[in-house]
Amino acid sequence: MNTSLKQFAKSLHLGVVAYQLYYAPKGLIQKYIHRDPIRRAIDEQARQQMEAAAYRLKPIEIQSSDSPLEIHFLTGRKFWYQTCFCAYSMALHSNINLRPVVYDDGTLENKYVEQIKRIFPDVKIIYLNEIEERLDQYLPISKFPYLRERRANYPNMRKLTDIHIGSSGWKLVLDSDMIFFQTPTFLINWLKSPNKPCHMVDVETSYGYSYALMTSLARAEIPQRLNVGICGLNSDEIDWEKLEFWCRTLIEKEGTHYYQEQAITAMIIAGKPCEIAPQKDYIVKPTNEEVVSQKGIVHHYVADSKPWYFRYAWKQIVNHQKKLE
Repeated sequence: MNTSLKQFAKSLHLGVVAYQLYYAPKGLIQKYIHRDPIRRAIDEQARQQMEAAAYRLKPIEIQSSDSPLEIHFLTGRKFWYQTCFCAYSMALHSNINLRPVVYDDGTLENKYVEQIKRIFPDVKIIYLNEIEERLDQYLPISKFPYLRERRANYPNMRKLTDIHIGSSGWKLVLDSDMIFFQTPTFLINWLKSPNKPCHMVDVETSYGYSYALMTSLARAEIPQRLNVGICGLNSDEIDWEKLEFWCRTLIEKEGTHYYQEQAITAMIIAGKPCEIAPQKDYIVKPTNEEVVSQKGIVHHYVADSKPWYFRYAWKQIVNHQKKLE
């Protein structure tokens, strides 16, 4: 972060440490801290097993000579293996060519890039230096100080800024902590002919800001329970000056929040017709029973569903791969 951005963040009393301590959901942090240490240790061991298993995934084969459909991920050191399992599981259950487009979050070291390229020979990597060049050209700090500060101190914002800035066309952005168990017909159809935004349905509305403030800024009805684990937007239609104004006003009126990127995305599509992933098939925060039974088409492992993700979900993809051999 350059000097001017650091000074700006300091003037707002913000920063990475402040964000981690105060702006992440307090309930989740408290649950984790007070969780049985034995269970935490089991989860960590399972997570390590998942990461190790990513090194053993076999390369995805090109399905046909058709042009690939692209799926976009922001990833790095902590999430590269999750990104691989998400894209891999989607590819296993699709009869089309899928090309992951991976954006470096600033921690994507060469050893991880090598594994991603091994597993997905057709992958496209967007490195940090290219992203920063686009940011400086299309989202300069002098004109967009709030968006740039949020991007620096609040990594979730990079799913908007880093993926869509200086770009064009429709993009399907997926969170890495998802696993596909069946053919995602809804997403495949959207990828083939996107013409309106798409998203998942959350278990509850989680934006962190008042409905009144969001509505007054967007000047349209805010969709309820939007979840950005799956999010399709048209880069051409994003008004960055408007987003800067929204970001500044949200912070000035009601502070920063862990769900700010989700809130802004809800404001972007407010009042617009959308394609909404069926909630019974595209499940946010699945239960242990849903994971074991592979209920639904895709699971998004947020909050309390993380243990089932690390202990069971990814193993089912490995087993599926073995059956195909």
